[in-house]
Amino acid sequence: MKKVLLTSICKPIGEKYGDGASVGYELLHGQVTRSQGMFSPRANHLQYGLEYIAENIQTPAVVLHYPSKSELIRELKKGYDYVGVAFVLATFHRMKEVVALVRKHSPASKIVLGGYGTVLADEDLKPHADFICREEGVGFMRRLLCEPELPVSRFKHPLVESRMSIFSVPVTHTGLIFGGLGCPHGCDFCCTSHFFKRQHIRLLPTGKDVYSVMERYLDHDPDMAFVVLDEDFLINKARALEFRDCVISSGRAISLFVFGSVKALSQYTTTELAEMGIDGLWIGYEGTRSGYAKREGRPPEELFKDLREHGIMVLASMILGLDYQNKEIIREEFDGLMALKPSLSQFLIYGPTPGTPLYARVMGEGRFRDEYKDDVASYCRNSSGFTCMIKHPTMSYEEVESLQRWCFDEDFQRLGPSIYRVVETWLAGYRTMRDSAIPILRAKAARFAKDIRKSYPIFLPGRIFGPNPRVRAWIADLEKQAYEELGSPTLAEKLTAAASVAMAAWTGAALKLNISQHPKLTRTPYRMPERGWKDLHVWEALPGKFATPEFNLKVEFEHARQRVWLRLEGRLHGTQAEAFWTQVGEAMALRRTQLVFDFKKLQVSEARSLKAMREKLSQYRDTVRVVLPKLAHAHPELLILAKIFEQYRHSV
Repeated sequence: MKKVLLTSICKPIGEKYGDGASVGYELLHGQVTRSQGMFSPRANHLQYGLEYIAENIQTPAVVLHYPSKSELIRELKKGYDYVGVAFVLATFHRMKEVVALVRKHSPASKIVLGGYGTVLADEDLKPHADFICREEGVGFMRRLLCEPELPVSRFKHPLVESRMSIFSVPVTHTGLIFGGLGCPHGCDFCCTSHFFKRQHIRLLPTGKDVYSVMERYLDHDPDMAFVVLDEDFLINKARALEFRDCVISSGRAISLFVFGSVKALSQYTTTELAEMGIDGLWIGYEGTRSGYAKREGRPPEELFKDLREHGIMVLASMILGLDYQNKEIIREEFDGLMALKPSLSQFLIYGPTPGTPLYARVMGEGRFRDEYKDDVASYCRNSSGFTCMIKHPTMSYEEVESLQRWCFDEDFQRLGPSIYRVVETWLAGYRTMRDSAIPILRAKAARFAKDIRKSYPIFLPGRIFGPNPRVRAWIADLEKQAYEELGSPTLAEKLTAAASVAMAAWTGAALKLNISQHPKLTRTPYRMPERGWKDLHVWEALPGKFATPEFNLKVEFEHARQRVWLRLEGRLHGTQAEAFWTQVGEAMALRRTQLVFDFKKLQVSEARSLKAMREKLSQYRDTVRVVLPKLAHAHPELLILAKIFEQYRHSV
């Protein structure tokens, strides 16, 4: 049987190790909040596309995120037919290191290169690869592995989580929802858009599909936050409004971050956005005279104010080095952005990426920076948005790069740490919606209140370590407003605040000393014949054996946790129920897999079917968990199950 290894580049990476500015494991700390030091939210940025591919091929696979060289070598020695390496332009040199290790320690393996780094020419990539994937990865890998074609509508969505820390303390779990690939806007600089030829590949075609994935995450953690990875999720109004209907029907106040252009956002009222659960948006502010069609719509001054008042924080991205800009115009546009009070800001330098119209124009006009024009390795290493690559009409390379540093620093000094800006936005949303006539908005306000209360401990470090006296006074006033609205802190919260001062100091020291700045290896096997994760065919066969018009079984493999989730929907009774539980019991006897039985949508008409379950599985109560409907509405037999088998909790 063939085996596939899919891996990121190897650690350590970062500016301290010879990489370009902002290249690292984190988008926020490395790029968006790079000037905010100890106040930066910290979350590792995984190569989540590898998980998506591994979930949707039939061949056994292993996914590695940020292995060390020794960890990669140890994995390679297990023997793989194909090794896929994901990289971007700025990690081209790191990809070559991985390829060298593959060829030395697993010479029989075929090497597949993927990711946005593959926009480079064949002459630059073919010496390092047997195959190059420049398209949607699942279809490519299935063809390469001689597996039958799988339409996008049948792709399985993996559950991939990101964990965020503040002051080195974990604070949120975020479920990643893969909504689509590509973007139709076609901005001249955008690699994402032109990589997919300005087409949008909808991985989740409908709003119900998006919400269905979200429900699976919520089964694991009812408080989980979400981000929809789709370049402009809101541009498809029908899908977005269908998703909104699902959220409203559920009555659940979710926390959702999406990417949205001004053009797309202008299709909705802010109330509709809040009803969807959106409380975070990434908006391309770019430049006021940039002329991009996606900026058409509501005036930014009106839009940003309305969003903030509804508790929706904004991450605004601005471009520096556009042809019309000079130092005065950049400072003027920066001042305009600061007046909008975004919660987070990104400032990247206008840069040419192969395959984009900007690259073709710059090369055609002879404006590519001389020292990088014929040096692909140096160009790639510095193509992270922090090096000026274009000869500007009025500014030197150094002037553009200096202005970028000024923007990041000035944003921090003027508006303060982003974590407090977010709390301020939540407080505004709470005030706006707490007395709303719309139930889902009142529920959203209650969620904001809960999140603000959780934020109490961060106020003290802000008052002590804030970047300047004015910002420290603003944080103190924000703290006072929160207490007036939601009550004074408890003794436990006061003690946690004192502890957070120590954690903030530790975080700052760890940054300076480069301590604990690299993620641990994440290794996920898919369908691998490894200890504790064999005999998957036993579970894969169950749905087909017992499907009827009345009953449906969905089997999901949680590869990262080595657990099987069985979702029972409809009515299961009589001899079919007895046969089903006998089959499950035999499977458990063969392999004591961790099982979660999801009974939320099971219609119980006769107790004997569940009694059969108890009889067959009682001996496996140490490996079985159950998910039940609200106990107030549950069948009595389910209440017995709740006592026998431990109910599922996120910590399981």
